Amino acid sequence: MKKEVRTIVYDEELDMEAYYFQGTEKPFPNHFHEHYVIGLMENGLRNLSCRNRQYMIGENQILLLNPGDNHGCVQADHRAMDYRGLNIPREVMLDFAGEITGKRELPGFSENVIEDETAVWYFRGLHQMIMEGENRFGKEENLYLLLSLLMQNYGQPFEKCIPECREEIEEVCAFMENHYTEHMDLNQICHDVGLSKSTLLRAFTKSKGVTPYRYLETIRVNRAKRLLEQGVSPLEAALSTGFSDQSHFTNYFNRFIGLSPGAYRDIFMSVKKSGGGKNHGK
Repeated sequence: MKKEVRTIVYDEELDMEAYYFQGTEKPFPNHFHEHYVIGLMENGLRNLSCRNRQYMIGENQILLLNPGDNHGCVQADHRAMDYRGLNIPREVMLDFAGEITGKRELPGFSENVIEDETAVWYFRGLHQMIMEGENRFGKEENLYLLLSLLMQNYGQPFEKCIPECREEIEEVCAFMENHYTEHMDLNQICHDVGLSKSTLLRAFTKSKGVTPYRYLETIRVNRAKRLLEQGVSPLEAALSTGFSDQSHFTNYFNRFIGLSPGAYRDIFMSVKKSGGGKNHGK
């Protein structure tokens, strides 16, 4: 069995995360991110569920995820997965979109899985430069070339990628965004929006691709990531974001991020101590 290695680098110059998972066999349950994701499959075959569609994604295929795109995957053959990825914050994407298109508007990727040899070339070069701590010039050049190609060939206004939702569902989402640190249950939420439990679960899952509880837990993990990046301890991050205990937080964080909260926090603490933009977590 191939040994699993997970490497994550935070690049201060580009303000984004790069990660490399080698020998991964674990499934990733359905979830979403607040940032953009561009990923490259280098080995293995995965059954991917994204925005309520099914894909088979394999070697040299690129994954494009908009903020909020629900997705999950499981291994589809005997080979462990090797996967490179970039997490790009909305603000960073907004700046690059302004430079590339002349309009400071968030782009939206119209396709989630693509085959594009030129994009693979730019992506692999950029990812390797970040992993090896290359200077800004080369990294920035490859990033502009990659994003220009993707926006031109697969881009559309971000708003078109957001599915239409019932007013009540958006109200539920807003409530969870504003009260994620608090205890909540279906009775409370259904009472507030005037929907039965069955109606809420059916409508919410169809609209968002995840259940309300999974949506809430994902919000909590995303907020916890921000706290960990600032140096907050895993225990404090757990309690500050509504998790019942550190064990529950650690298990959930590891399932979706691929690292423990402590290992994730250490990446950013090492960067601050060294004054650089590179660190590895395994």
